[in-house]
Amino acid sequence: MDLNSPLFDSIRIKPTCDEPKKGSAKGSAQASAQGCDTPGCKNPGLYRAPKGRKAEGQYWRFCMDHVKAYNATYNYFDGMNDAAVQAFQKDAIIGHRPTWAMGVNPATASGKPKPEATRDWAYVDPLDILRAEGVGETARRKAAPEPRRPRHSSATLKALDVLGLDENADSAAIKAQYKVLVKRFHPDANGGDRSFEERLRDIIRAHDALRAAGLC
Repeated sequence: MDLNSPLFDSIRIKPTCDEPKKGSAKGSAQASAQGCDTPGCKNPGLYRAPKGRKAEGQYWRFCMDHVKAYNATYNYFDGMNDAAVQAFQKDAIIGHRPTWAMGVNPATASGKPKPEATRDWAYVDPLDILRAEGVGETARRKAAPEPRRPRHSSATLKALDVLGLDENADSAAIKAQYKVLVKRFHPDANGGDRSFEERLRDIIRAHDALRAAGLC
């Protein structure tokens, strides 16, 4: 290979969008037009410096002196407590991606989902691939409460209603209420009046049904 070949002199690379072309008057004018962001400084802001946490992808423009001063005091974790810093460093190992135990499908995992640690930093995710609200959303949905099953069957509830009792009545209450109603509607207690016989039959049937159900 001849390193002195004129072909090497013709090799060129395409500059990036942000990189002005060398010798370009337009590129030099754009760089000079952006002044230093330090108040009172009139020098051109030729150097970028990140604005910090919660402003990822945004930059200040400084001159050489002020970018050096900014970098000397810059601290991304400023304002974060120790727990938040440790959580950030732990998530940084996996690129701040959501994780779950091996062999566990987050969409079908039983039990309540483990609450996520509160974080106060952001990441750029234009395609919503790592969207914290969407990953495992099915597992995070609050399970609908199961409908409350009746304590007793409809026949048992009807029998309790005939005796004037609710579903919480226990054996002692059922027996006591049954005795009271039998005495009240028995013909002997009404001077031989047999107009309450049908009501008395309903009470006796209801008591038999409750006893068959094991409630008394």
